[in-house]
Amino acid sequence: MHKSINLPILYFGTPVVLISTLNEDGSTNIAPSSSIWWLGKSCMIGLDGSSKTTENLKRTRECVLNLASANMVEFVDRIANTTGSKSLPLHKRALGYRYVQNKAEEAQLTTQPAIKVSPPRVTECQIQLEATVENTHAFSDAPIPMFAFELKIRHSHIEESLLMGDNKQYVDPDKWHPLIMSFRKFYTTNDYIHPSRLEKAPVEKYRIRSTKSMPGKIFNAVIGRLYRKYRH
Repeated sequence: MHKSINLPILYFGTPVVLISTLNEDGSTNIAPSSSIWWLGKSCMIGLDGSSKTTENLKRTRECVLNLASANMVEFVDRIANTTGSKSLPLHKRALGYRYVQNKAEEAQLTTQPAIKVSPPRVTECQIQLEATVENTHAFSDAPIPMFAFELKIRHSHIEESLLMGDNKQYVDPDKWHPLIMSFRKFYTTNDYIHPSRLEKAPVEKYRIRSTKSMPGKIFNAVIGRLYRKYRH
């Protein structure tokens, strides 16, 4: 038996990625995101329009996607409700966010240089993907601006212990245990492993009180571009 309900958020479960970008002064911003999906050598990420990461991606058009593994949950949670933007919008204030200038220091993470892009990699992440922005799309029916970024993966770094095959060119799924967020709780491949600070805000704060439909032409453009790009 199914029941029709109106969910405030649709976080059914996606891997957690730490997105590193460069601020205007050359410092590094690191932001956790769990709105991401992959296809071929590209991916789509969804971000709050008010985030520092969104601002940096629009300006520099490059980043590193650092995939967090299960053993990194405490590092990720330290910056789960932080922002690199000095001016906090009302919706982030309501959700308990706070400004942090140095996210790496706050999370107790270190960085190392990338090869093909300017933002650094997060050393502790077993998988690091250097990427550039291919397209940017206004997205979502929420009154809060949202953006979807189409990213092209330019270079991949994988911890050798995760690799298999004669030339070690493949990731062994039995050794890679990504950190996954499902409805604001942290899980790994098959186990719930840690509470999230994002759980502290009542879930109803995520519900959209008023909606403004996204123009059909934007939606069709997004779907059409993805179809043309990947149909071959």
